[in-house]
Amino acid sequence: MFQSFWRSAWGLLITANLFWAGNIVLARFIAGQVPPIALAYCRWTGAFLIAIGFAWPRLKADLPALLRHWKVMLLMSATGIASYNAMSYIGLTSTTALNVLLLQSASPLIIIVWAFVLFRETPTVRQTLGVILSLVGVAAIAARGSLATLMHLQLNRGDIWVLLGLVIYAVYCVMLRKRPAVHPLSFLVAAMGVGSCMMLPFAVWEFAQGARVHGGLPSYLVLAYMAVLPSFIAYLFFNRGVELIGAGPAGQSMHLMPLFGSVLAVMFLHERFRTYHAVGIALIAGGILLASLRPFASARTAVRPNTT
Repeated sequence: MFQSFWRSAWGLLITANLFWAGNIVLARFIAGQVPPIALAYCRWTGAFLIAIGFAWPRLKADLPALLRHWKVMLLMSATGIASYNAMSYIGLTSTTALNVLLLQSASPLIIIVWAFVLFRETPTVRQTLGVILSLVGVAAIAARGSLATLMHLQLNRGDIWVLLGLVIYAVYCVMLRKRPAVHPLSFLVAAMGVGSCMMLPFAVWEFAQGARVHGGLPSYLVLAYMAVLPSFIAYLFFNRGVELIGAGPAGQSMHLMPLFGSVLAVMFLHERFRTYHAVGIALIAGGILLASLRPFASARTAVRPNTT
């Protein structure tokens, strides 16, 4: 059963985005209780300590290949682990979880732009239409079904931090095709370890400024969740999804985050499910289906062989 799931790109991507949506909701929940850089550092250090026990035999075997590609590993760790997460958590201190979830929907478009800039890769017409359709669905949820509300949406400082983080993270998504041809666990653990080291000086500086973890047991439970599901598991699943179908189609799955975030808000924050949610969900699902019908023209060259 697991082998079948491991070969299902969209099963992996859907699960990863569900865990990431929970990460955003919970990060907003503890904003002000856990300093943002400390949150990112604890998340990835915890994930590294958990994952290395599973990955150690393969990591030892793959270490020479990882060292030969140290420049790529530094880039991947900086963009996918260190910068993106710290900037997102900084943004969540001055914006809402819903705003962050909706901004995530710009990711597929940003990924398409970077794919063109770095590899001259162009999307198919179906993918372009799928991205547009999904964005319309996100806009419907953001505007609560009202065009006037949509016209008055504004970006604040936190939103800008998140957008900058997404631009950096899109580089990680596109560059995954250049990662060393090693086992997925080896690559992920190495990237987490290097990314954690990159964040350490900033976490020390934040601590020196007087920032401390508050909130007691709930804050630590959130940190435990973040270290396991949206970090170790979700990144492993997303990386595998990119390996199977390419960065562009996999990036389209990020439209699922505002969808899942809305559902989580209804379930755990007791928000009401309204008609515009249903319309937005239908449009997002339609866009993803349309975009996934056909991969990028050069996606086959981007897909790596199964290294398991």
